[in-house]
Order: sequence, then structure tokens, then C-alpha cells
Amino acid sequence: MLTKRIIPCLDIKNGRTVKGVNFLNLRDAGDPVELAAIYAAEGADELVFLDISATEEKRKTLSDLVRKVAEKVDIPFTVGGGIASVEDVEILLQNGADKVSINSSAVKRPELIDELSKRFGSQCVVVAVDARQLEGQWLVHLVGGKEPTEIPLYEWVKEAEQRGAGEILFTSMDHDGTKNGFANEALARISELVNIPVIASGGAGEMQHFADAFLKGKADAALAASVFHFKEIRLVELKHFLKTQDIAVRL
Repeated sequence: MLTKRIIPCLDIKNGRTVKGVNFLNLRDAGDPVELAAIYAAEGADELVFLDISATEEKRKTLSDLVRKVAEKVDIPFTVGGGIASVEDVEILLQNGADKVSINSSAVKRPELIDELSKRFGSQCVVVAVDARQLEGQWLVHLVGGKEPTEIPLYEWVKEAEQRGAGEILFTSMDHDGTKNGFANEALARISELVNIPVIASGGAGEMQHFADAFLKGKADAALAASVFHFKEIRLVELKHFLKTQDIAVRL
């Protein structure tokens, strides 16, 4: 049985870790390099580092910060934000990233997924999808959730897999930061539609929410930010709890 992964997410703005609710009202959550080192030591399976304003500000991800984080951790490390080309990915991998997360750039130019998977392997390419429900339909949003599209969530994740994505990172904007649990129905549907790992994001507030993402949402990994940053949930305690629910995790 494959173990389920727990992934702290470092949302970065102006060199600091931040966290908000429904992608708004950001507050400071600490130094990303220090947090990354703590999470690696506490048993995180992977880390995700998202430069959340890079696309909106039309600039590249902070490669020097990526290097500093990579020097502190010995677990897989995914980087996203402002990535739009093979060259962008080469720079990040050279600075210590193991995988990259692409979102807006992939929607605007889906061929980017093909190019990256052919050059670096699909295991390196995470397609992040921010979506919310509008009139009963899940629709993809871009630029940190600021730009709605008419692209249906489920069609897009299938296309992303066909083009070479190695993982789907699905964030429910409706659930993000609410601490009311993950979007498990949508997660389960995505997991049925694709044959690649699905990472749940948006809504973690208590340990049971992680168990639900795995048991009800059929997710392969669960990502969270504020509950870890503000010490509301400890990684070690979370993993022991998941063991009691017969969920396979790495201790």
C-alpha cells in the first residue's frame, strides 16, 4: 500500500510566508527558510513553495530563496509561481527544487505541460488547479484565483494528465483557509478521472479533515498551511492520528 503524504505549503510574498482566507487577507506566518527546516525535521513528506504574487507581478520565482530552502531540507521540494518556460524550470531545478508547480501558465498555454514533461519527466511536473463552484459547476481560476475562466475543472485535470502532468494539486478556493475541511466530493471525482496522484489543498482545520481527504476524497496527499504555521496541528501528532484511522503514513 502506498503511503499517504502530508505536505506543508509555504505561500511566499515579499520573501515571507503568508496565509489568508479564500486567497484574501494575507497575514505573516514567518520566515520560509526556518519553517522549511522545521517541517523537514518534524516529518513532513514533502514541501511546496509557492511564490503567490509572481504571476500577478509578472516576474520570476525567487530562485535565491529556493536555493536557501533547498539547502535546509532533505525531502522532495516543489516550487511554483511565475513559471512559464523550460528555462524557468531549469533555473529552479539547478537551485535545488525537485519538482515544479505550474498553474496559470499551463492553462494559458497547455503545450507547456508537454514541453516540461518531455524535457524533465512527468514526475517533475505538478499541475496546480485553483477552482471554485459557480452556479453548481467547478471552474478553473487563474492568477492566484483572481481571474475566473469558463474551463471546467474536471475536463482540465484530464487534459493535464494527457499532456504529461505527473500530479494534480487541487485547491478549492471555496474551502481555502476556512478550516472546514477539504472539498472531498470534488477530490474523489478528480481521483476517479485521473491515474496520477492527486494532492488535496484548501480547508484543513483539524486532524479528521486529513483523514477525510484520504478516505472520502481518495487523495494521495494532503497539503496545508496555516494549521502547521500557527502550530494548530503538529505533524507528528497528525501522522499518529492517521495511523489510528488505518491510513498508511511514513512515521
